Amino acid sequence: MAPHPVVQAIIDLSAGAVGGAACVFSGQPLDTAKVKMQTFPKLYRGFIHCVVSTYKQVGLRGLYQGTTPALMANIAENSVLFMSYGFCQQVIRFTAGLHSEAVLSDMQKACAGSVASIFSSLVLCPTELVKCRLQAMYEMEASGKIAKSQNTVWSVVKSIMRNEGPQGFFQGLTTTIAREVPGYFCFFGAYELCRTTFADYMKCDKDDIGVAPIMFSGGFGGACLWLVVYPMDCVKSRIQVMSMTGKQAGFFKTFMTIARAEGVRALYSGLTPTMVRTFPANGALFLGYEASRKLMMKQFDS
Repeated sequence: MAPHPVVQAIIDLSAGAVGGAACVFSGQPLDTAKVKMQTFPKLYRGFIHCVVSTYKQVGLRGLYQGTTPALMANIAENSVLFMSYGFCQQVIRFTAGLHSEAVLSDMQKACAGSVASIFSSLVLCPTELVKCRLQAMYEMEASGKIAKSQNTVWSVVKSIMRNEGPQGFFQGLTTTIAREVPGYFCFFGAYELCRTTFADYMKCDKDDIGVAPIMFSGGFGGACLWLVVYPMDCVKSRIQVMSMTGKQAGFFKTFMTIARAEGVRALYSGLTPTMVRTFPANGALFLGYEASRKLMMKQFDS
């Protein structure tokens, strides 16, 4: 018997939070390198140079700069994402005339994930804005674009409230949604397709394929997401960080400025650490989500 919709929503939300925390702890240093390379593509020769330079300049804590807002961002995003994912699956069942426990196709699940990402963008944007600004703070101060200040979560939040008001937390929201909708279609679609392939090969249920196949499926989904949406993510990071210096242009103007002034290659700056990070981080995300959800569903059934 399926749990009550409210109970199911709480289970999905909690499992998403567990997955989000696992994602951050397994991939934060590589995410920091990604944001630095996106914002200052000419400052670093490559991924290794960026990591080594950051370590020399600020120490190990420099690679974990922005971990607190990253945790807040990922826990908030994935809680809302997976709760909405469950809700959107029910909406698709209703519109397709299926019963409430019918198994959806991989394509239908991809559509549910795509729509769910709109809701998660609303909670992701403010926390990711703070994270990106903290991660690029050293370079912004060193280049003279902003004055030296305290590099803490609270100082960044106060600065945004004082200089930009509450709407300042939603700098880059349009770009975030433009990134998330196609990205999560690929993310959930590739994840479910990969799980189906493993289940067919192992001749078992998708929920019983084991740890390694789940982690690989999650990593594969993440790789598909980033390959599709990376230029949009680069524009989003640039808008969120450079808006510290004053009013920043919107998505299309920023995109064209980067392409004209720095070349198309600049839109893919930081892709290497992102692809290296995606397998452990997204593998941990889905492993945390699937394992904790299965455990909570088992507790409910018993």
